[in-house]
Order: sequence, then structure tokens, then C-alpha cells
Amino acid sequence: MRKLWLMLVCAFAVLVLAACSSGSNEEQGTNSNGTSKQGTEKAEVTGIDGIEITEPVEIEFWHAMSGDHEKALQKITDDFNNSHENITVKLVNQGGYGDLSTKVMAAAKANTLPALTQAYEDWMTEYIENDFITNLNPYVESEKYGFTDDEFNDIMEVFREMNTWDGVLYGLPFNKSTQLMFYNVTYFEEAGLEVPTTWDEMKEAAEILTNDDVIAIGFENGLSIGFNQWVHQAGGQFFDEATGEFKMNSEEGKYALTYVNDLIQSGVARTAGEDGYMSGPFARGDVAMYFGSSAGLPYVAAPAAENGIEWSTAVLPSDAQSAAPFAGTNVTMFNHLSDEEKLAAWQYMKFLINTDNTIYWAQQSGYIPVRQSALDSDEWKSYVEENPTYGVAQQQLEYGFYDPRVKGAYAFKNAVAKELDKVFLGEYTVEEGLEAADKAAAKELGK
Repeated sequence: MRKLWLMLVCAFAVLVLAACSSGSNEEQGTNSNGTSKQGTEKAEVTGIDGIEITEPVEIEFWHAMSGDHEKALQKITDDFNNSHENITVKLVNQGGYGDLSTKVMAAAKANTLPALTQAYEDWMTEYIENDFITNLNPYVESEKYGFTDDEFNDIMEVFREMNTWDGVLYGLPFNKSTQLMFYNVTYFEEAGLEVPTTWDEMKEAAEILTNDDVIAIGFENGLSIGFNQWVHQAGGQFFDEATGEFKMNSEEGKYALTYVNDLIQSGVARTAGEDGYMSGPFARGDVAMYFGSSAGLPYVAAPAAENGIEWSTAVLPSDAQSAAPFAGTNVTMFNHLSDEEKLAAWQYMKFLINTDNTIYWAQQSGYIPVRQSALDSDEWKSYVEENPTYGVAQQQLEYGFYDPRVKGAYAFKNAVAKELDKVFLGEYTVEEGLEAADKAAAKELGK
């Protein structure tokens, strides 16, 4: 009897211990393989902190920069290579952005992707869907290699948002620009006009400034593909990223399209046409003002000086609201790399946009510094004081917006642009153009 009692007690004890053990694992969040979930999440960050690059690592950064932009990028990269032992970043120019996009997708199929690439947000959407690129959150949060909260928030909010999908950061901003109004100072002064700040003021100024030798307003040939600027300023919406719907066929869209079309049809505005870019006609004095990228500042300065043109820049005129499109690429890291290669790539990404380098890049390229600390620095303030045209873009950051991050955004915008162009060419009425654009967008978006 005593023996049976002892056996029952032992059996009960085993059951209690098993139950306690099970409960303990439940509280810790044990995975099916017995690894603690909490431990796994921690390991993802602490694992990065434990990585050291003790052997030489060479990685490639594919880009589409050329001319002075490429020279500036090479200098930053050389500085990085010279200051980081065992890491070499090799720049590989892949031509224009279209070429770069095509080559990245071809490399993905051939399993020959680089470590890093420049990428627009719609490209990144496709990369994310195909699990090509790396979740950067663990790198940001790394105690050893990451950002402090202040360092991360120092990156402009609009640029952080452009690189974040569902709370996950997939890139860091690099060459960012916005649209500006370039204007001929002499023409405005001779006409006794102030620089327009609203659509109404711009239309009035255009009628005064246009004569036999000068057209008041110039638009780039890409006017239609960038028409979201005008829709947003009219108080409308071009595209709803949450629903995936094209929204321009609205009262605000109609108002914006009518306004711009009236400027063109009345002869007070023109596109670049055979000149290719409006910086040419503007620097010759053929137009009194034009809308173009802040990245085009260096391309205006030299020919304008040669032709004796006094010019400056201003924020975009507004209507129902102020709105400025921000564009440009980011740097993103591919997934196939070793831990050491990823760490090397991450360190380069951070270096590329540190305060000193984003200032240098902006000075050399006309792009915008991507950090608040850069805008607040004495170096940048002194530069802007000497070169005031470079300080206008940052004034639009508070009401900046960005292109839809839908996969195939360029094809969708291009399809819409073809229909809007027919309005400006007189082939469609405004209403017909909006209906055609709506159908073209639906077709491209698979609606």
C-alpha cells in the first residue's frame, strides 16, 4: 500500500512539473521549435550588434547619376571607403533611371543583384512584394550601428514616410527634389509686378508679361505626367494609395485642368517642345517664369549667367491649398547578402546621408538636404545666403507630398498623361480628357 501511495505521489509531481513547464513556455511565447519569441525578436537586433567585419568586404551600389552628380557621389563614396576598414563600396553606373530599373529586375531573375540600388518608391513596392529588399528596422534599432531616436527623426518626416510600408522602413532618402517657380527678375521689375503667390496672381502677371518676344509661363514637356501638383493645389486628390483609385476625375481635377489649359490656349504659356527642357528657353530670356525641378538649379545658373539673365526662384503659387510634390530616389538594400555585406551596406547608407554629406550633396547637385540638422547648420545657412535660390525648396517641406507608391506607377501616370496631352493639343475638351484619363488609369491599375 505504501509503495502504491509513493508511486501515485511521484506521478502527480511529474504532472505538476509538466504543467508548470508548459505554462512557463506559454508566458514566454515559445515557438514550435522551443525558441522564445521574445528571445528571437531580441536576437534580431542584438545579432546585428554582434557582427564584426574582420575580413575585406566589397559591395556594389547601382545608380543612375551622371556628370557633376556622379562626381559628387564618387567623392562621398571615396571618403567612406577611406574611413571604413575592410569595406569597399564600388559604384556602378547603370545609365538612366529606366535602364537601372530594367537591369535590377533582370539581375533579380539571374540572382545577380547588387547590395544597394537607387530606387523610386513604386519600384520598392514591387521589390517588397517579391521579398527582394531588407527590412531596415532592426538596423535602425541596433544599439551599436543604428540611429538614436533624435538621429532618425532628424530625417525629414516626408522622406521617412516615403520609405515606410506598414511600419517597416525599407530605404533611406537620397536625391530628393521638388518643383520650384523660376522667374526672370528683370522682367518682373520692369513690369512693376510682385512674384505671384496664387493662381489668380499668376494669371494676371502672365497676361501682362507676354509680348511678341516673351511668353510668360513655361512648362516642362512632362507637364501632364506631373499634373498631380496642380490637382493637389486645387484641393483635390490625384490618387488614393489606400484604395488604389485614380481620383483626378473630380471637380477639383476639372478646375485644375481647365486653369492650365486656358493658360496654354490663350498663348501666355508654352511647353519646352523641341528645346527638351525649359531651362534652355528660360536662360535665353524667352519665358518670364517656368516650373521645374530644384535639381535643375545648376542647369539654369551657367547659361543664364552667360546670357546676362538675372533670375531667382520662389515657392509654387497656390490656389485652394499649398502643395508641393517631392520626388527622387532612395537607397535600398537587397535581401540576398551575407550578414557582413548587409552591415557594410547599412553603414554606407548611413554615411551617405549624414549631416555633412547631405549638405555637400545638396551644394553640388541642387537636391535637398534630407536632414533637419543640415538645414539648421551654419554651413548650409551661409551657403543659402550666398545662393538664395537653393534655399527655396526647403520652404515647401511642410506641405510636401509624394507620388503614389503603387506598383507600375510610371506606366499608370504615363497612360493618364497621354490623355491629358490631348486636352492641351486641342483634341479633347477638358471633360473628355478627364473621362479618357479615368479609363486609361482603370486599365493600367486593373480596375
